[in-house]
Amino acid sequence: IASESHHLRLSTRQAFWLSFCVTAILLSNRVCWARFERMSVGKMTVAALSWMFRSSKIPWEILLAHSIRMVLRQFGISEGQLVIDDSDNKRSKRTSGVAHVHKMKDKSSGGYVMGQQIVFLLLVTSKITIPVGFAFYQPDPAWKLWQKEDKLLKKAGVTKINRPVKPPRNELYPTMQMIALNLLAQFVHNHPMIRIRCVLADALYGTQAFMHTASKICGGVQVISQIRRNQLITTKNRSQSVQAYFTSYPGVQFDLRIRGGNTKTITLAGARLHVDAHGTKLFVLAVRYEGEKENRYIVATDLTWRMTDIAQAYTLRWLVEVFF
Repeated sequence: IASESHHLRLSTRQAFWLSFCVTAILLSNRVCWARFERMSVGKMTVAALSWMFRSSKIPWEILLAHSIRMVLRQFGISEGQLVIDDSDNKRSKRTSGVAHVHKMKDKSSGGYVMGQQIVFLLLVTSKITIPVGFAFYQPDPAWKLWQKEDKLLKKAGVTKINRPVKPPRNELYPTMQMIALNLLAQFVHNHPMIRIRCVLADALYGTQAFMHTASKICGGVQVISQIRRNQLITTKNRSQSVQAYFTSYPGVQFDLRIRGGNTKTITLAGARLHVDAHGTKLFVLAVRYEGEKENRYIVATDLTWRMTDIAQAYTLRWLVEVFF
């Protein structure tokens, strides 16, 4: 560990254990103590390996921050874009001993499965794309219980005034937006030498509170996200959906580099509009890729950027799917 954390230096035993585990993971592509035991040719046991992980006081978060710093120095990286996204990790329906497991909707089948949800922060640079932070998300049990009860009462025709009041948020169960903001703050604190060009996120993070706070955390940088097609915008004292607004502006065709690689033809239209839910003016883009029938609507906080630059930057968000 670097000199500023000399009091947290790994012991010789910890360093040997960690180097062995990293080597075993790279060779086996698994995190499995039994497999590691076999690879040690009888010199290490499952009990000893797992005890070291569970009981040894290794400062994991600081170790991760310094490991990332070493990689950035090795590649000479001084700037990049930060991408936020989340991923579902399905587990067995009978899973009980794994942390942060909860019931969640299965996007592929439409049903429900047991699993974990992880929020990721990626740094996209001209040389490499690497994960620089992650955290598990777990819904608030009291909040979920209230939502379930409120839905049943609403379906039964009970008026809002007669339904239970929404419970306050428990700090032990932060939302995905809160987790993402915390990851951004950690990255800025741990890597002040990295210049953040913009922050990219999907529609889940396209709220006014998130976009404004994310920009503030990163020094006022551009934040780009998506909004729904029925989001209201106001122009000339007239309120209408963003989809209705862009029906009058078919847009023009551009050749755009996707993920910094291949070029594709897109139809692009944009305007600086007052988005009602955000209470401020944003740069709103209607983007339609070749072969698609409907637009997707992108919003950006910094109005000084060009329309094509916003669309180009947002394509880098899809690199997170490659990472997953």
